[in-house]
Parts: sequence; structure tokens; C-alpha cells
Amino acid sequence: MAKIQTSNMKFIPGDIEGLWIIEPTIHGDHRGYFFESFRADVFMEKTGFTEPFVQDNESKSSRGVLRGLHLQKPPMAQGKLVRVVQGAVLDIAVDIRKSSPSYGQHQMVLLTEENKRQFFVPPGFAHGFLTLEDDTIFQYKCTNYYSPEHELGILWNDVDLSIQWEFNNPMISKRDADLDTFANFASPFA
Repeated sequence: MAKIQTSNMKFIPGDIEGLWIIEPTIHGDHRGYFFESFRADVFMEKTGFTEPFVQDNESKSSRGVLRGLHLQKPPMAQGKLVRVVQGAVLDIAVDIRKSSPSYGQHQMVLLTEENKRQFFVPPGFAHGFLTLEDDTIFQYKCTNYYSPEHELGILWNDVDLSIQWEFNNPMISKRDADLDTFANFASPFA
């Protein structure tokens, strides 16, 4: 039986338990580059997270667009593995697990087409991002299907969360502008 070549992606634990930053090894020459962006066996081994990814999403946004802070409640909770294909974003994960010592805290990660980093946000976190360049293409793998009736969110600029976004007046949807504050948010995650 042939030996399977193992991946050399670097898995960095996030500042909050459960979050992971993944840095690929880029193989490049005069023709361009190649890298492994996902490998299920290595991902499961390194993170301990075993739910399969079942849906891939992609968005394209202008500079200064903010999407979030979003989540889905159980039984349709989603883990997300996110990355930037083109452009740059500030990506945010807010811990909404009530029993977590970091409940209400967040981690911010810069994801760019140059650094090719990925950020894994498991269920139990609200997620959002702000685009820093025009024509930013953002991709994410999800561990559950989109379910509008299970959608929840938290106001992006809630003072209790103290997120230092790069823009004071980002472009946001009416839906995101109308989300509730963290103080009024009833987390469905123990």
C-alpha cells in the first residue's frame, strides 16, 4: 500500500479555545503557485473537530463592507473555515458559549490573498468580517446548511464587545443594522 503524503499546513491555536488559524505552505516558481487549502484528515487530526463540511459559500464585496455578526442556533449551528481568495478582510469571531471563560470576548484575524491564512470558527461563536479592499472575494466552508429560521446575530458595533473595526461607517445591510445588542442576546450555546 502506498504511503499517503502528509500535509505541511501550520495549525495555530487561536487566542480563544476552539479557534484555529491555518497557514498553508505555498509552493511557487516562475509559473505561479500551488498550495493545499483543505485536507479533511489533517484538519480533524490537528483541530480535533470531526464534523464534515457540507456547504461552500463565496461573497464578493467592495472596500468597507461589513457582514455580521452572524450565527445559526442548534440544531443547525455552523462551524466555518474562512479564507480570502482576493483582497483582504478583518475577520472576527465572538465567543458566545455561556460557560466559556472567554464568553463575550473576540479574536480578530487579518486574512489576505497574500498570506492565504484560513480561520476556523466552530459552532458557539458569532462571526463577521470587514473588507479592506475593493473586489474582495471571501470563501467559507460550513459544517451545516444555511437555515434562515435558525439565524441569529449580534450588532456589529455593540459597545460591550469593544471590537475595533477599521472603519467608523462601514457599508452594512439593513438586517445587520437592526441586530440586537450583546446584552439582549440570549445565547443558545451552553
